[in-house]
Amino acid sequence: MFKKSISAEWLKLRNSRIWLVLITLPVISILLGSINYYFNQGVLQNGWYSLWTQVSLFYGEFFLPILIAICCAYICRLEHMNKNWNIVMTSPVPIRSVFTTKLIIIAILIFIVQIFFLILYFIVGKLLGLSSQIPSETIGWILRGWFASLSISTLQLRLSIQIKSFAAPIGISLCCVFIGLGMYIMEFGMFFPYFLLSIGMGVLSQEGLTIVENIQFFVMNILFTILFSSFAIHRLKTADV
Repeated sequence: MFKKSISAEWLKLRNSRIWLVLITLPVISILLGSINYYFNQGVLQNGWYSLWTQVSLFYGEFFLPILIAICCAYICRLEHMNKNWNIVMTSPVPIRSVFTTKLIIIAILIFIVQIFFLILYFIVGKLLGLSSQIPSETIGWILRGWFASLSISTLQLRLSIQIKSFAAPIGISLCCVFIGLGMYIMEFGMFFPYFLLSIGMGVLSQEGLTIVENIQFFVMNILFTILFSSFAIHRLKTADV
């Protein structure tokens, strides 16, 4: 039944326009960042690292959180139409599985986007004449960014289940991005899921995380994921969606 639920969620996306969004936002991030890098090479002289600061700033700080929100809103869109939640909630599928399957599909989509972004980063770097090898830290930034996206996905999925509007959860995500910047300024970024994404991807600092910071990063993401998932599943069990 769990496999059938995942197949059903994937089937809903197969011929949808969500793929266009998944492709477009990383491309825009790369274009904006690479243009900024190209015209400021006199200042940005650290090769791949400098290019990463530019492309990841647009991508990790703004476009990826919005992309996560769009995926979550889209994957709940069909259920909000024509009272389809009634069909979902009365089907012989555990409520926990209803939420988990949606989260798994979103995690797969974001992982694909992360790999796509990494490929674009490599191509643009070569086009800009970066002849040295791509930094080994890049893989860590991509994987940590994906891991951090899970805690954001659980929160956004919970909002998208509760809110019928497609745009409202996306707007909330954008507001949270700016709140995350404020939390970073106050040095509390590690305690806010939206800025954990920036920390994991090395958006504002390419210095490697210490062992303690790495442990804190993963622990906070796991706690947020469990917490938001529990809230979402509890609502599905107790509230009339």
